[in-house]
Amino acid sequence: MSVEVVHWNPRRPLYRGRLTRFGPRLNNFGDVLGPVIVKEMLKKAGVNRRGNDSSRRLLAVGSIMHFASEGDAVWGTGVNGKKLAAELPGGLDVRAVRGPLTRRILEAKGIAVPAVFGDPGLLVGQLWSRDQLAARQPQRRFSIVPNFHDYPLVPSTAQTIDPTGKLWEVIGKIAASDFVVGSSLHGIIIAESLGIPARLVVSGTEPLFKYRDYYEGTGRAAFMPAKSVDEALALKGEPLPDWDPTPLQNAFPYDLWSTKALV
Repeated sequence: MSVEVVHWNPRRPLYRGRLTRFGPRLNNFGDVLGPVIVKEMLKKAGVNRRGNDSSRRLLAVGSIMHFASEGDAVWGTGVNGKKLAAELPGGLDVRAVRGPLTRRILEAKGIAVPAVFGDPGLLVGQLWSRDQLAARQPQRRFSIVPNFHDYPLVPSTAQTIDPTGKLWEVIGKIAASDFVVGSSLHGIIIAESLGIPARLVVSGTEPLFKYRDYYEGTGRAAFMPAKSVDEALALKGEPLPDWDPTPLQNAFPYDLWSTKALV
C-alpha cells in the first residue's frame, strides 16, 4: 500500500430520510489541496510517490486533526475550532502544524509538537508560478472567496468565487486577482502565497480559531478581520506573512515514501 493523504471530501446528500441517497463529493477546494500539494512536493524532489509498501497515513492541509489515528504523520494540519475537545490518539508523528494554537492544544494532550508552523497551502506560490496559475483567467480587480458554508449566504456577483468549483479554476481566479477578500481560509492563504493582498471577512458559520491559528503561525497576531466585504475592500490587505517557508519545506515527511527517483 502507498501512503494515504488524509483529507475531508464527503458526498453531498441528495435528500435525507430513512433511505438517504448521496450525490457527488463536495470538493471544497481548500479541503482537496492536501493531496495535490503532497504530490507536487514529491514530484519536485524526484521521490517515487507510489510509496514504499507503507500503510502510513499523512494529514496535510485543513482543520482535520480530529481525523488522526495512532501512528499518523502530521504536516501543517490544524485543529478544528468546532472540535477543540476532540480526543486525539497518542503516537502521532507531528512534523509541523498550522499554528501555535494547534500546537498548544496538542501539547496539552501530551503530544510532542515541534515549533514549525504554516499551512502547506502557503507553498502554492513556491510550487507553481502566479502567471502559470492565472494563464487562462481574465484579470480580476478583486475576488470574494467565501467559506463553503457561507457561500449560500453571499450575494452572487461576478467577483464571487464558488469554493466548490473546479480546483484549478478556483486557484486560477485567485491568482488573477489584484485583491482577495472573504471567509475562506484557503482563499486567503493561496492569495498570500502568491503575494496578493488579502483581508479576512468574519465568517457567519466558522469559529475564529482556525483563522487565528493561521495568522499567529505567520507572525501576525494583530490581524484584523473585516465585518463585511465592503469593509474589507476599504481596509485593503493585511501585511503579507512574516514567515520563512524553509522550516515547513524541510519538515516534509519524505521518509514515508520510497527515495527512488520517478521514472
